[in-house]
Amino acid sequence: MGEPEHVRSTYNDIHNIIRGASNKIASEFKPDMFIAIGGGGFFPARVLRTFLKDPSTKRNIPIQAIGLSLYESLPGTTAEQLGSEVIRTQWLGPDPGKTLLGRRALIVDEVDDSRKTLQYALKELQKDVESELQLLPESERDSKRTKFAIFVVHNKLKPKLGELPPNIPYFVGAEVEDVWLDYPWEAIDIEEHDRLAKEDKEKEKTT
Repeated sequence: MGEPEHVRSTYNDIHNIIRGASNKIASEFKPDMFIAIGGGGFFPARVLRTFLKDPSTKRNIPIQAIGLSLYESLPGTTAEQLGSEVIRTQWLGPDPGKTLLGRRALIVDEVDDSRKTLQYALKELQKDVESELQLLPESERDSKRTKFAIFVVHNKLKPKLGELPPNIPYFVGAEVEDVWLDYPWEAIDIEEHDRLAKEDKEKEKTT
């Protein structure tokens, strides 16, 4: 089996993709909280905050962080878990339900590959909200229930192993084939990364 095709994105590429998606997110969902999935969701969430403001206060939207790992080898993980099981490495503090209650929370990640990570994040965050709602009078629960949506910079056009409920708004910056995506924040030598990205774009123009 040969080396998979690599597609390199520069910081400018990512910035412009996110900018292109921001108007749709603002008009259709109006988030008042970002939940970045670490580590790939951190930079996209910060860029999104440049283009989106809290619809009620017009101020910066707060960014919360959760840490999930599917492919990374972590202490205590087995070979069977690697690539098949989502491992939680960081969450929203001791009372996540209180943090989330009543918000319009946009879950942000860099890529939708197998969809396992997104499925896990959404399901667990919804569990936290439901646990907190049980402490409220039943008449108040619907108005306080958190609304979730998802944004990914890239969606890989491939069969997914995870599923998302059809009622969850899903925003994509760019659709890509099932290729190996090289992001700038993973590069050791950023100048070389950008040089190769430019070279790739020049090759595309001639084919």
